[in-house]
Amino acid sequence: MEAVRRTLRPLVEGQGIRCVHVFHPIATKPQSAPELVRKVHGRAIRAVERKGKYLWLALDNGGLVTLHFKLDGQLLWFANGRELLKRANADVAHAGVHVDVAFELDKGVLGFADRRHFGRVQYWENEASCPGLAVLGVDALSKEFTADKLGELLSLSKRPLKEFLLDQSRIAGIGNIYSCESLWHARLNPLRRAYTLSQGQARRLHKAIVSVLRRALECCLHPAPDFRDPEWWFQGLEKIIRAYDREGKPCRRCGEVIRRISQGGRSTYFCGRCQR
Repeated sequence: MEAVRRTLRPLVEGQGIRCVHVFHPIATKPQSAPELVRKVHGRAIRAVERKGKYLWLALDNGGLVTLHFKLDGQLLWFANGRELLKRANADVAHAGVHVDVAFELDKGVLGFADRRHFGRVQYWENEASCPGLAVLGVDALSKEFTADKLGELLSLSKRPLKEFLLDQSRIAGIGNIYSCESLWHARLNPLRRAYTLSQGQARRLHKAIVSVLRRALECCLHPAPDFRDPEWWFQGLEKIIRAYDREGKPCRRCGEVIRRISQGGRSTYFCGRCQR
């Protein structure tokens, strides 16, 4: 999401929203499509912000449009309204592409798409009025996420480490891949209870989280997301993976076979020898 934010910012910041197209109203639920159009039409985009897995367009009236991608959501970019109307939800054989909601700007058109219709595009009067943003914990890429802050959060939780890291109300922005990778780098067992970590181990985990996220961000920015290509996807992440999705393969540190277990309905990958 941070790579998407950094790529999107120069495209839309300072631009006015001339028209809002809602092709699939399910994308705005539980809000109504007319409400989104009424609130956003004619406003200007002041900034592009992110916290955790939420991305939003901060508007000139203090309001915001949140873009939540869920599993498969993506952003698209069109040169103008004519290209949008020609390609949106048209036959793929004729360069068609799925689009749920689109914002026609002074220059260019920003589209939001999720074929499975889990993603959402919604308007809020301010950050405090958005329930999803209100419950998020400290962002893992923010200055507020310090080793001391992590240690404090760990001491208050009896959950297994992996489940703790995935809890967005504690730390926002760590997904399944990066939680597995962070625990591998910190040599910590994902089943271990969060509150049992020593101060030194908490600092080691903090360093691992920050390092993993920064390395992943570099991969996601080189090359940067290409919103003009609906088939584009992030490349290069496989080069930095040490544990995730490597079940049955040797640990890159000690050679032990990587294991997979289920935690909270998600797959966890770890080395039973290295990670204690």
